[in-house]
Amino acid sequence: MINLGVLASGRGSNFQAIIDEIEQGKLKASIRILITDRPDAYAIERAKKHNIKHIYMNTKEFSSKDSYFEAIAENLFNEKVDLVILAGFMRIVGKPLIDAYPMKIMNIHPALLPSFTGLHGQKKALQYAVKITGCTVHFVDEGMDTGPVIIQSAVCAFHDDTEETLSNRILKMEHKIYPEAIRLFEQGRLEVQGRTVMIKDIPSRDYDYLINPPIQLTD
Repeated sequence: MINLGVLASGRGSNFQAIIDEIEQGKLKASIRILITDRPDAYAIERAKKHNIKHIYMNTKEFSSKDSYFEAIAENLFNEKVDLVILAGFMRIVGKPLIDAYPMKIMNIHPALLPSFTGLHGQKKALQYAVKITGCTVHFVDEGMDTGPVIIQSAVCAFHDDTEETLSNRILKMEHKIYPEAIRLFEQGRLEVQGRTVMIKDIPSRDYDYLINPPIQLTD
């Protein structure tokens, strides 16, 4: 059992997917706190529904980015959080939080990193007319979507896709691989060696399936 702290800025659909896995007994974790940087984030309503502690932290109340993330780290420490989960948190994580939780902060990005970093990964994929895109769970470092990759899932991009249809297809896979990455962490099966995240106790014949599940051809 591990304690999770979740940071979110919006609707928190990945937050909900993690809640569902916990409540169904598939993930041995407890969400100790939700921290938002927006008072209107719908993730707050999800937290209320599931009796999860939640706080809004206004960046304007802090003198600097560092002091803001120092305060976030303090709140997480107070709740004995083992792993920090970014669930649509629309800020680049500051160094004080990264230093407090080295290789213990996870993020999910709607593209196959290192392609299409930053905002609007789905739109960028369509503009580039790629045939395959997807999503990536990675550990967070000081760069933008540059941390070591944990799991990726491939999704086809069609010529008639819109940003919305592609985003919805990718989101379905996000909801599958994010809880899986947390489960691997909880089981003590992730080991970071430089840029490589080693997953322990996986037979070689199963490795490709875990890291890159079958391409999603349809909605």
